[in-house]
Amino acid sequence: MKFPKVQTLERIAQILDCEFVGAPDFPVKGMNEIHVVQPGDIVFVDHPKYYDKALQSLATVILINKKVDCPPGKALLISEDPFSDFNKLTHHFRPFEAARSVIADTSKIGLHTIIQPNVFIGNNVVIGDNCLIHSNVAIYDNTVIGNNVTIHSGTVLGADAFYYKNRPEKFDKLLSGGNVVIKDNVDIGALCTIDKGVSASTIIGEGTKLDNQVHVGHDSVIGKRCLIASQVGIAGCVLIEDFVTIWGQVGITSGITIGERAIISAQSGVSKSLQANKSYFGTPADEFRKKYKEIASIRLIPDIIEKLDKLK
Repeated sequence: MKFPKVQTLERIAQILDCEFVGAPDFPVKGMNEIHVVQPGDIVFVDHPKYYDKALQSLATVILINKKVDCPPGKALLISEDPFSDFNKLTHHFRPFEAARSVIADTSKIGLHTIIQPNVFIGNNVVIGDNCLIHSNVAIYDNTVIGNNVTIHSGTVLGADAFYYKNRPEKFDKLLSGGNVVIKDNVDIGALCTIDKGVSASTIIGEGTKLDNQVHVGHDSVIGKRCLIASQVGIAGCVLIEDFVTIWGQVGITSGITIGERAIISAQSGVSKSLQANKSYFGTPADEFRKKYKEIASIRLIPDIIEKLDKLK
């Protein structure tokens, strides 16, 4: 998430009421999670296990809960609770803005786009040309939709990320300041849910088709011309490359990559990254040939047990 204008390190420290290490006028351009940070961004870290990863990332400002040696060319914000202070920045730079109408005055809708009755379109939404948005679709603030997109009834674009810190007294929610981006020529079925990014964009690539009841978690990026069948659940921060096919009821864990042109059969459970140009099935999902060999071996177990019993 980029700030409306470049901030200074001193100004950010004032907002957070925290100590800083670095030049007061050190430029701060935005804030992002570790997997999407760019130079000029703030990233937060609150566990020693991940200090080095954050300090060596592309981020140039590290919001951290311990004063450590600051890498050259970077700056530190010293916070007692980086998670809460990251939320404070999200709230400051992208606060929730209540809707004042069913279709916000700040939204932009392209030529020949049809908006059916009972559609909600939030603040600063952009919708391209020749789109068809069916009844009872909810499009949250800052969503960007390309040209020639069809979205069927009951779909929700831009709900909050499912991201919580487990504290002793409660689950503490990480606020979502990102958005959803739908590229050109995408079809989205009925009752789909696509969550916005925590600080960046959840992206559905050009020409991709989603069946009914598909869920896409925060900050996931789906490439172009993918086919995703009904009841697929994709967790947050998943990268699905181009031309991937995912059949019904597949579950995909967070933070992994599905390689280009991979095919995943129905009811598979994907718990690790999968290579490109291969077919997978099962739980945990693995290559077809390997999985079939496992199944064939399992079927032999009763005969093996029977033979062993006869030898006793």
